[in-house]
Amino acid sequence: MEPDRPTAFRFEGRAQAADAGETLLQHLSRRGLPILQRSIRYHRPRAPLCGIGHCTSCLVRVNGQPNVRACRYVPSPADSVTLSNGWPSTRYDLMGLLDLVFPRGLDTLHGFRRPAWATPWYQRVVRRLAGYGPIAPDSPPTVPSPVPAVELDTLVLGAGPAGRQACTRLQEAGRAVAILDRGPIPAPPPGVTLFPRTTAVFLPPPRSGAGRPFEMVTLEEPDHGRLVRATTVIAATGAYDASLLFAGNDRPGVMTAEAALAMAPGDRSPPFRRALLVGGGARAAEMLDRFGVHTEAVVAPGAISPEVTRRASELSIPLYPRTLVIEATGRSRIRRVRLRARGGGAEFSVSVDAVVLAHRRLPHNQLLFQSGAQMQWRGTAGGYFPVLGPGSQTSVPGLYAVGEVAGFADGVAAEASAFAAADAILGRSVPPPVERAPDGPHELEGYYRELLTIPTGWQKQVLCPCEDVLVREVREAVAHGYRGLEVIKRYTGLGTGLCQGRYCLPDGLLLLSILEGRPPPEVGYIRQRPPVIPTPLGALAGLPVPASEGG
Repeated sequence: MEPDRPTAFRFEGRAQAADAGETLLQHLSRRGLPILQRSIRYHRPRAPLCGIGHCTSCLVRVNGQPNVRACRYVPSPADSVTLSNGWPSTRYDLMGLLDLVFPRGLDTLHGFRRPAWATPWYQRVVRRLAGYGPIAPDSPPTVPSPVPAVELDTLVLGAGPAGRQACTRLQEAGRAVAILDRGPIPAPPPGVTLFPRTTAVFLPPPRSGAGRPFEMVTLEEPDHGRLVRATTVIAATGAYDASLLFAGNDRPGVMTAEAALAMAPGDRSPPFRRALLVGGGARAAEMLDRFGVHTEAVVAPGAISPEVTRRASELSIPLYPRTLVIEATGRSRIRRVRLRARGGGAEFSVSVDAVVLAHRRLPHNQLLFQSGAQMQWRGTAGGYFPVLGPGSQTSVPGLYAVGEVAGFADGVAAEASAFAAADAILGRSVPPPVERAPDGPHELEGYYRELLTIPTGWQKQVLCPCEDVLVREVREAVAHGYRGLEVIKRYTGLGTGLCQGRYCLPDGLLLLSILEGRPPPEVGYIRQRPPVIPTPLGALAGLPVPASEGG
């Protein structure tokens, strides 16, 4: 069989050849860590943070179309890829001087109101700074042809182990089932409708009393939309690696464990040589197995597990449990990280070129919030999880949550939750709900309390990477009397970027809990409005029009 030929395309005017099926990010990472974006307010250099298509650090233009995620885009022959959020270039951007001129932050909400005659000019500058790129003027909009709606018994959101197990059991019972995932779908059960590389959002909230109460828009990038109606929905959306607060935490080289894996698939070398691995649990152990020879040190906010200790000792990697990450220095690439033992220990530093965050897994719970499901704060995990009844059912009739998104990180517990949901849908006897781990305070609450006492100097602590919202701005808002996560969001823009708060709201919640002196559940959460995943208008344009509205 003839091997797949490389895909020829152009990147910034230069000829490139990507392997078949390789994303642009994977291709560019062969030559080192790519800088593809500048931040929205200060034009700070940004490199990929998440690697799973949620952050704003790898946006590129493809054939004139702006804001294409390099981590999800697979080049096609003759494509032209360019960068646009910098002048004269993304790597050497003169507007990056704003980062130096405004070390305490640029007030784009309330500043520059005098003299009044200059306000229109100031607003034009702000709009120019904030843009991710204009729409291509030579690309007329196209309206896709309407696609027939899909009618299902059950739609499973997420093709991880829990989602596949639930799907298999339902399909074996003769139910019409579809499974959807943002990536490829491994080992799908036969006879199941597949939606690979697809996302989904609820159109309206679930309609009680309807034959198929769940209506969802599925989006196959770039703009192929489809309406799916289902009687029941199983959320198996899993979890993701969270961010961490410290000065310079948005510098190129700071990445989640998922980003490191995305840029180095298989046994490929990662785009770093000496990384600081943050985390002391199972995820950190996994990263040591994959990138141990490229790890300079392991640091953890709390204790370090025996498994991580054993693997690090085998590789002669130093361990720093209960240690604060204070600051990452370096502009176009991390050069050094300042650390300090918790409890007032002496500061020290390590020379590294990357920080890999593997300290905290959070649930992809946005669709559960949007559906109106009752959610509960679990301090030990540091996130909101659905309140579950028998059979892994949420408070919304017909909506089930299984696996990591429901708080079952252990494989056996995740499998049990998936089987319980499938059995409940099939009307079979359901065992008692699977017990989740005991609750308690999260280790980052005390960690951040200590971190906030350390002066940051001129370095910026970026709480919201999408919108460049600083920790300093949130502290000032609280000092002016603003309270609660929803209010802070409206005042500062926290959580309003393309990631929809995935990488800022969890840390913002803990930060406000400390600043307001209230437990996280009292600080609340933001109102999740549809679509909780950015959805192009073209995906909605191809949906079938109801007969009553067809005119």
